[in-house]
Amino acid sequence: MIKIAIADDNSFLIKATQEKLSFFEDFILKLTAVNGQDLLDKLEENHNVDLILMDVEMPIMNGVEATEKVKNRYPHIKIIMLTVFDNDENIFKSIKAGADGYLLKEVNLKDLQQGILDTLNGGATMTPSIAMKTLKLFRNPVTFEVITNNEEYNLTIREIEVLEQLSKGLKYRLIAENLFLSPGTIRKHVENIYEKLQVHNKLEAIQKAKNNKLI
Repeated sequence: MIKIAIADDNSFLIKATQEKLSFFEDFILKLTAVNGQDLLDKLEENHNVDLILMDVEMPIMNGVEATEKVKNRYPHIKIIMLTVFDNDENIFKSIKAGADGYLLKEVNLKDLQQGILDTLNGGATMTPSIAMKTLKLFRNPVTFEVITNNEEYNLTIREIEVLEQLSKGLKYRLIAENLFLSPGTIRKHVENIYEKLQVHNKLEAIQKAKNNKLI
């Protein structure tokens, strides 16, 4: 049996991934975690896991940091990033942290199964669009540490993602659907964005974000 762990802060998506895995008799879900720290705590109790499906953006400890720590402590465990985020920075940092693969959550059953098997056999599974972006990153290396002024505002990756969606004129409901979150969660992210940017409305937030190259 192939023992799998899932780390994701969205309980709905954990359940959806669990349902996908249930179609395959060789896969057994060993544990789930709601953030990177939760994952590390559970692995400390029992690290008899073959592979982790890891979300990128999670509270307390994100998937990139968790990947690096898991690889340092349990190098035998394979890690596939399973996320909605396909921007260059997430891909680059995940691979640098030691991720063995990178799949988008829209992946179908067959490709998820094959991706897990390929990774356990020493391969590096990637959604085709991610593979193309990875090739471009290696051909044209980018330094991500100094590309924005975000250090001053300390926005999370998810808050920046929400800002990008807002800048396209999308309503909360559509943003929630695009990011697989609830409208209430989007409203909370927007409140945090306003507080961090010290603005009072959407237009001010978008303008300030653009002026500071946050989006």
